[in-house]
Amino acid sequence: MHRLILGAGLCLVVSGPAGLRAAAAPAPATGPRPAPQAACPATGAAVLERVFSADCAVCWASDPGLRQAKARPVPRWVFDWIVPADAAAPLAAGALPESAERAERAARGTLAGLTAGPATERHQAPRALPAGLQLRARSGPAWQGYFGVQLSLRRTAGTRLPAGSTGWLALVEQVPGGSDGTPLDRALVRSLAGPLPLDALPAGQPLTHLRALRWPASAEPTRLQARAWIEAPDGTILAVAADQCR
Repeated sequence: MHRLILGAGLCLVVSGPAGLRAAAAPAPATGPRPAPQAACPATGAAVLERVFSADCAVCWASDPGLRQAKARPVPRWVFDWIVPADAAAPLAAGALPESAERAERAARGTLAGLTAGPATERHQAPRALPAGLQLRARSGPAWQGYFGVQLSLRRTAGTRLPAGSTGWLALVEQVPGGSDGTPLDRALVRSLAGPLPLDALPAGQPLTHLRALRWPASAEPTRLQARAWIEAPDGTILAVAADQCR
């Protein structure tokens, strides 16, 4: 990877979501302007994943649980995945090829019960990494269409992850409700790297994975957020971390 992509030292530069635009102007080489920091859920908070097909515009434009979510907000990690369909599909600009693979992995774990159809919601109860494990996500400045993204995992002696656990990195576009055709806030996964091996996790020293992730032309780079998570072999998400969090 190019040294300038990741930088000599990663800094917590914000980026964020963007809508499903056909194209967006590239960010300058110096990187996007930082967005205000927001509070994030705890590392082991509940997870909500919404998966729908790129040919289901009504899925993006509606949500049956919107009123309940506004009445009783719950701190949780949200991931929106758009599975590719036809190139002319209305949501094709926001589709990610890896979305179908993520849906398959999730269906094997605690989020089992995936039903056939254009849209599915899966909820996962709060979890926590074993005591002695610390997960962090960091991102570097934008450079010619790329963000440098880092997963860092540290453990104390005697602490273990479930055998076969893997790490994942993503750029997630946080689309505000009321914009881009959606009535509620979305956390749309736009770029993904993984699985990243975690087997050689030394005690006392952080295990890090650095990747340069490109954002799509249809994304707003100033609204992208870097996220890292740990998955068990059955697809269960054990912990999530993000940068730009208070």
